[in-house]
Amino acid sequence: MDAFANQEDENGVIAESSAFVKGELPAEYSVPPKIDSEVEVLHEKVTKQVIKEGHGQKPSKYSTCFSQNDDFKENTVVVHYRGWSESTQHKFEDTWQEQRPIEMVLGKEKKEMTGLAIGVANMKDGERALLRVGWELGYGEEGSFSFPNVPPRADLVYEVELIGFDETKEGKARSDMTVEERIGAADRRKMDGNVLFQQEKLEEAMQQYEMAIAYMGDDFMFQLFGKYRDMALAVKNPCHLNMAACLIKLNRYEEAIGQCTIVLTEDENNVKALFRRGKSRAALGQTDAAKEDFQKARKYAPEDKAIARELRLLAEHDKVVYQKQKELYKGIFGPRPEPRSSNMRSGNLLILIWQWLLSLFYGLVNLFKRKSPKSD
Repeated sequence: MDAFANQEDENGVIAESSAFVKGELPAEYSVPPKIDSEVEVLHEKVTKQVIKEGHGQKPSKYSTCFSQNDDFKENTVVVHYRGWSESTQHKFEDTWQEQRPIEMVLGKEKKEMTGLAIGVANMKDGERALLRVGWELGYGEEGSFSFPNVPPRADLVYEVELIGFDETKEGKARSDMTVEERIGAADRRKMDGNVLFQQEKLEEAMQQYEMAIAYMGDDFMFQLFGKYRDMALAVKNPCHLNMAACLIKLNRYEEAIGQCTIVLTEDENNVKALFRRGKSRAALGQTDAAKEDFQKARKYAPEDKAIARELRLLAEHDKVVYQKQKELYKGIFGPRPEPRSSNMRSGNLLILIWQWLLSLFYGLVNLFKRKSPKSD
């Protein structure tokens, strides 16, 4: 285990020995998955089938989102999903592939996401489900301009995972929080995740890290400068690093590379991100790129034994590959030709001497002809 694993510093624990269970990238589906579980009718136009059971509470029931009750509470939910047009089976969006879950405020979702919101409001933390949504609660009569794969009056199919949700407190939605409040809430999520990780409650821990990152989406980060951006990155980057460590343990190296690259986009010399990306690349056989990451990490942490060990392993790997290639080529091209015998070399020498003597003889003959007197 590397020198950065399972330790806590100013950036929080690095959850390398945990299992990545939130925002999981399922097998790539070109069509909706086939599910045998019971069909639950949530609405006249929305049904749900559970793929993976969740835990804990559900967000507030969707019906309250239309309520005029003064006690109404909004819920900010974070989900991964992929969506298809049911008639054509064409996929139009996939947040797993983009490695970016979306955030919705139930009760304030976009009109085309009404059916999706109904389904999400009836899911538990960590639950994954298949939702079928009628066109009336989707993209409607005209279909989608943004997603040409969604034709007019298209019923929709969603595979959804509820990563987590926030109950708003004192009537304040996440979008209404100040910068300090939002960063503070994300930091609490991160710390909660650290505690859960130490208790080996890995699913709940990963949920907290995902939710912490969701507080600091691209739109929010784009507005931050100076000390506020530094404050946000001090919370956000460790969460990405924790997730990368988990992905490495699960041999999900491509996704780990993605998490590390997010950090390196903001901090190109981050040793932990370089180290983890190097390990992931090495595991995928991308040895040159891995070596580049490890060498850069060593530049900023020259005494780190884990980095030195990984570079040594790469060197040993290259040596083994070279020997295998050498044996392979030997088998393809056959053994090297045997050196010629001494008798052959002697024969060649006699031929050369004989050719030299002939050249000398003809040279003398020509010289004698030139010196002899001409006849009358």
